Amino acid sequence: MKRTALFGLMLLIFWGIFSPTWSQFRKVATTGYAFLEIPVSAREAALGETSTTYANPDAAAVFANPGLLGFIQGQHAFHGSFANYLADTRHQALAYVYCHPTLGSFALSVNQLDMGEMVETVNADPLNPGGNYLVLGTFKADALAIGLSYARRLTDLFAFGITAKYIREQIARYQSENIIFDVGMMYYTGFRSLRIGGYIQNFGVDSKYLDDTFKMPMVFKLGGSLELWGSPQSTQRLTLCLDALHPSNYSERMHSGMEYSYRNMLILRAGYKFNYDLGGFTAGFGINWPGDERNLGIDFSYTDFDELESVLRFSLNLSF
Repeated sequence: MKRTALFGLMLLIFWGIFSPTWSQFRKVATTGYAFLEIPVSAREAALGETSTTYANPDAAAVFANPGLLGFIQGQHAFHGSFANYLADTRHQALAYVYCHPTLGSFALSVNQLDMGEMVETVNADPLNPGGNYLVLGTFKADALAIGLSYARRLTDLFAFGITAKYIREQIARYQSENIIFDVGMMYYTGFRSLRIGGYIQNFGVDSKYLDDTFKMPMVFKLGGSLELWGSPQSTQRLTLCLDALHPSNYSERMHSGMEYSYRNMLILRAGYKFNYDLGGFTAGFGINWPGDERNLGIDFSYTDFDELESVLRFSLNLSF
């Protein structure tokens, strides 16, 4: 009970620190680096982006909640994901985690949104805007985040983690860059398999592009997960996940997801995101090849964006 009260107090402190500030910035398009809001792994995307407290975390936890890294099984974990995203862009990510038996977990991650090549033009007649244009060539645009993470499991029930990220967006020869942080934790309450977690994502000072400054896409998440059938260690289980979000650029949102594991080999997932302008339904599945010393898994997800095209995502996970 003391541990539960302490964890709840920590969450209230986080909320008290950040909520008054965020209440001033809840309008759409008031923050930059929007690519940081895209879910990275197929598992997270399929579960309605409920990522704060899911069971049996893998290396993709570095993008979801660094506190989960403290519960990774094995010494080494690798994650890679890829998706053809909206508007002919490509989203891809890599992560590696090393778990030391006494010092904790260390991780390196890369998250990139490739916007491809675009044609560069100028007005042929400056006095006649909208007339003919001269093609000067092409230019590229992309967004990148490189992270270093550390997590520690203090007890069998509680772990915390922090990630420092270098972020950069570049369009042709112009770019913006910054250093931001993620802080997360997860706690097993002792009531059945219920676990709760908190996560502050993209916390940092304002950034600048040319002469304009803009704020970070900061979000505070509170989440919980519970096995309706089985336990996190069961080969067959049914898990319910819920996340409540308080973003800096929108009103509050809710994410929900369910995950069914059959003999820890076939995993079915579905979710729904509330208070979004486009879409909300997500689904996916995973296939695992568990072994005595090495575990390999692949995940697929589908995300519906209504009038826009749907997004399919693929992830690969390896631990040993």
